[in-house]
Amino acid sequence: MQHTLTVSHDGSEYTLPFTVIKSRRKTMAISISRDGDILFRVPLRTGEREIMRLAEEKSRWIITHYLEIRDRKNSRPVSDLSAVQRDALEKRYKEAARSYIPKRAAYYHAMTGGVYNRISIRDQKTRWGSCSSKGTLSFNWRLMLAPPAVLDYVVVHELCHLTHMDHSPAFWQAVEAICPDYRQLRLWLKEHGDELTL
Repeated sequence: MQHTLTVSHDGSEYTLPFTVIKSRRKTMAISISRDGDILFRVPLRTGEREIMRLAEEKSRWIITHYLEIRDRKNSRPVSDLSAVQRDALEKRYKEAARSYIPKRAAYYHAMTGGVYNRISIRDQKTRWGSCSSKGTLSFNWRLMLAPPAVLDYVVVHELCHLTHMDHSPAFWQAVEAICPDYRQLRLWLKEHGDELTL
């Protein structure tokens, strides 16, 4: 479902399109992909008025992060790779991810506990990893472009969701027990995640 938000910032006016996805969640959340796509995830029964109220309340956060991502995107060096070369390289990274990430998950699983059914390697625009209620762990193949410690942090993060399906203090304690420097790794991903591209 497409919407638009008009925001004034530093003397300029921006009309930003955003997508709303309704699902069986309890809270509303906003994310901006490394390509600048704005996504609202809301509970099924959320009305249009509530969605627009959230958009207005978070407009300063949205425009600040949107412009930051846009500026980073515009300052990236132009790749010399052709489309064919990029596709071939991307295929190799995905194959490497399908081999490497499950090994890291198996290694840390002995420390985190819980049960997972399978691991999926995907090309998610707004997420680095996820853990479903059915025990499916999904990871973004672009993590292969990140420092190994950052990839391991994401793996540990999702494994800890097997026993803590939230971001409660108990969840973060479980993450910290394995990744004491998770805050720095999380910050690195927030600041440099949009650079993980071919």
